[in-house]
Amino acid sequence: MITREMPAGKSSFVRNFCWCAAALFGVLLVLASISADAQSGYPNRPVQLIISYGAGSTGDVSMRILTEQLTTKLGQPFVVINKPGAAGIAAAQAAAATVPDGYTLLLTGNSSTISVALFKSLPYNILTDFAAVSMVANFDMVVLVKAGSPLKSMADVVAYAKANPGKLNIGTLAPGTTQYLAAELFKIVTGTDVTTVPFRTSPDMMTALLRGDVDVDFEFFAPMQALLADHKVTPIATTGKSRADFLPDIPTVIESGIPNFDVTSWNGITVPAGTPKPIIDTLSRAAIDVLQTPSVQEAGKRLGMEMRGSTPEQLTARLKSDIAKWTDVVEKAHIPKMD
Repeated sequence: MITREMPAGKSSFVRNFCWCAAALFGVLLVLASISADAQSGYPNRPVQLIISYGAGSTGDVSMRILTEQLTTKLGQPFVVINKPGAAGIAAAQAAAATVPDGYTLLLTGNSSTISVALFKSLPYNILTDFAAVSMVANFDMVVLVKAGSPLKSMADVVAYAKANPGKLNIGTLAPGTTQYLAAELFKIVTGTDVTTVPFRTSPDMMTALLRGDVDVDFEFFAPMQALLADHKVTPIATTGKSRADFLPDIPTVIESGIPNFDVTSWNGITVPAGTPKPIIDTLSRAAIDVLQTPSVQEAGKRLGMEMRGSTPEQLTARLKSDIAKWTDVVEKAHIPKMD
């Protein structure tokens, strides 16, 4: 048998290569172990939740209810960071730029899906740059008229709109809000010619209703509780699939004879894509647990919110379905896309 010795230089290269490979493998094992330990001990430091609404808003309040409960359950502070404005884009960009380690969460909701429908392009993809964690709250809207209005029901509203094309005014917030798109959806499903009148703030919109400048308002429960309590406005319908817990005696728009009208705003939490699944699962399970407690349910009900957690898969499905829904409304209503 003929044997050949490996040249000295080549033999040294092979030995060095093997040593480096072994060292690298060892480092990777250590890093994997550290990562696993970090995940198993999650959370071991404060967690920030970035939201695109100002302090005191419905979205802010719902998230503070959640973070208070998560702080107690998981043993670390969950801190709300308010970053309002820019249609939620600034908040999403800030969250997307962080390390995907579970220590930065993002409020994601109905407004996120509307942004996909309304903007020509966004600097992120809500479905691929973020990973779903859990739903948090659902918010049905209320259809309101001024107390004493001759419009006593949704049937009255539709009948008046059809008999008087272009004369019925519906008050909403600015284009791109759920209130505005709900009014546009109403026009589409009823085939009516009505005028959508957007306002900058909820108080402006409610003042216009009381003055008679608009005939109907689409608004969430929390901003108009005082007017309801003073009997200055009258609810004639709620906008979800089933009756709202906060107004159980008021029929839904669907019950009132308008099929295919289901508008429930919502919010949830996502994390930057790449966040380890065990951390996502920990957060989802914790959210489901704390949101079903009686004290949380009651706190939400007082503000017109149904507090309810979900699996990541359920939140992803909701994101996809609402993106399709609002894209269709924007196209049918011929709402110009924003830059």
